[in-house]
Amino acid sequence: MAKKSDKKKSGLISTNATVVDNRKARFDFALEDKFEAGIALTGTEVKSLRHGQGNIKEAYVGPKQGPNGTEIWIFNAHIPEYQQASQALQHDPKRERKLLLHKREIDKLLGAVSRQGYTIVPTRLFFNARGLAKLEIALAKGKQAHDKRETIKKRDWDKQKSRIMREKG
Repeated sequence: MAKKSDKKKSGLISTNATVVDNRKARFDFALEDKFEAGIALTGTEVKSLRHGQGNIKEAYVGPKQGPNGTEIWIFNAHIPEYQQASQALQHDPKRERKLLLHKREIDKLLGAVSRQGYTIVPTRLFFNARGLAKLEIALAKGKQAHDKRETIKKRDWDKQKSRIMREKG
């Protein structure tokens, strides 16, 4: 078995590491409740994620009717094909993937989307301490243009403030 230092040299992502971060979602939406959802992946998808490949910027989360009632799925998430696998084992990079949530979490998400005008946004794809791929999703409300400008002003002011404090202190 390889040591941890060998894994880092080989370019593999270890546990407790973020693979993909959707920073644009934090700018476009006001994030409120966050949920950690498991994600149903094939073997080549996991290997591709371990190499730090993937994109959830254009991805969205929504309901889909399944055999056990309504389920939550992620659509348009791009996980590229694993190059070392044979062609027979390859997966579709943009396929729909089922999110693994408890029934009460699904009910809370769907209720907020239907009644209160929220949307479900994928914010981060990572491996947890046990080495399982997880997707962090958030209930969010869309920001308007003036809200986005306020966010930019606040971020700039925080940078200036920290610069001033560093120079003085």
